[in-house]
Amino acid sequence: MKKILITGGAGFIGSHVVRRFVNKYPLYLIVNADALTYAGNLENLTDIEDSPNYIFEKADIKDIAAISSIFDKYGITDIIHLAAESHVDRSILSPFDFVYTNVIGTVALLEVAKEKWKGEYKSHLFYHISTDEVFGALGDTGLFTEETRYDPHSPYSASKAASDHFVRAYFDTYGIQTVVSNCSNNYGPNHFPEKLIPLMINNIINNKPLPVYGDGKYTRDWLFVKDHAIAIDLLFHQGRAGETYNIGGFNEWKNIDLVNLLCKQMDEKLGRQPGTSAQLITYVKDRPGHDRRYAIDASKINKEFGWKPSVTFEEGLSQTIDWFLSNKTWLEHVTSGAYTSYYDHQYENR
Repeated sequence: MKKILITGGAGFIGSHVVRRFVNKYPLYLIVNADALTYAGNLENLTDIEDSPNYIFEKADIKDIAAISSIFDKYGITDIIHLAAESHVDRSILSPFDFVYTNVIGTVALLEVAKEKWKGEYKSHLFYHISTDEVFGALGDTGLFTEETRYDPHSPYSASKAASDHFVRAYFDTYGIQTVVSNCSNNYGPNHFPEKLIPLMINNIINNKPLPVYGDGKYTRDWLFVKDHAIAIDLLFHQGRAGETYNIGGFNEWKNIDLVNLLCKQMDEKLGRQPGTSAQLITYVKDRPGHDRRYAIDASKINKEFGWKPSVTFEEGLSQTIDWFLSNKTWLEHVTSGAYTSYYDHQYENR
């Protein structure tokens, strides 16, 4: 019986991974460790919170004593590590927060795993989820591959690059079985509304300006979060130790084209006149160190495991909008901070 520690499991991507593992693998014990900072939200997991194979532990990955206690309490056999500070704008304002969580936190987890799994490393897996931003920026052509040289341009991407290097170092130095995956931009249900797509959805609902950086031609590869969870499932069970895998959506969009598509779909779903939401688009001053283009070559995971996105971007975006429109209470709680009271009510007295 696997007893998997999923870090950051109350966050956006983490909650989808937790849900998939809890529902698909009833004989696994899934322990969700999350510090419940601003983007950690237990309302993301209300549908599985009472499942017999699911446990939540409020814990900070930097707290070695707390993580060690979780290992001892549940006999943790594997780690899927998603906990991270992930917003570039926040990293520009407060780089140390990203160093502490993304670098120190990852090393703390590795140290606990090294100690608890000593002598049995071949029987355990440390799976580290990272980002394509560690590779820097692309020109008008080309794709990031697993062999692309690291060239981070923001405090966020630098912190993730450092954590990736530490994970690989623990494989090479100590023999801990590791897998690293680097993903492109995720989107989908439960996305915290400081990121581009949920921010635009929320602002369109409330008729607020839609801020677009610079000329709006920054290009990203977009990956539906449920497809990312499927890929993580595959790599956890079948990925080769010591290997890196890129996970992308084969789906490049310039920001302004994405926002215009989103406006079009939102107008249709809200019964507004075509072009209404597009009038809210407002160009704003560019952010420092803004990478022009990211694009993932995900052919390795496709060739080895047959993985590919299950929906087109238009389909995934439509599903995402429908979820936000059907979960306005969730959105209001997140944007107001009221969701923190849910934790107090649900877990404080347990």
